[in-house]
Amino acid sequence: MNLTLHLNVYNHIVSNGEKQGDKYVLGELSAWHDFDGYTCYLGYKELTMSLYFHGKFAYDYEKDPTREEFIALIEKMESEL
Repeated sequence: MNLTLHLNVYNHIVSNGEKQGDKYVLGELSAWHDFDGYTCYLGYKELTMSLYFHGKFAYDYEKDPTREEFIALIEKMESEL
């Protein structure tokens, strides 16, 4: 897991995605943050990845294949950054 890559993807989605409510959406991925900006989130289907202050992170998902698909999308997006 490369946290820097995930933060770069978050920034790419916020910079280039379409604002929909409180989230930015780019392709199948979404990105948003909490009220103070210290916690950022990446979303895909029912998966949410929380990116916390000081380099910590957590995944919340129901099915392992969804996590694998999410990781593949992040890696694919890396070539676009």
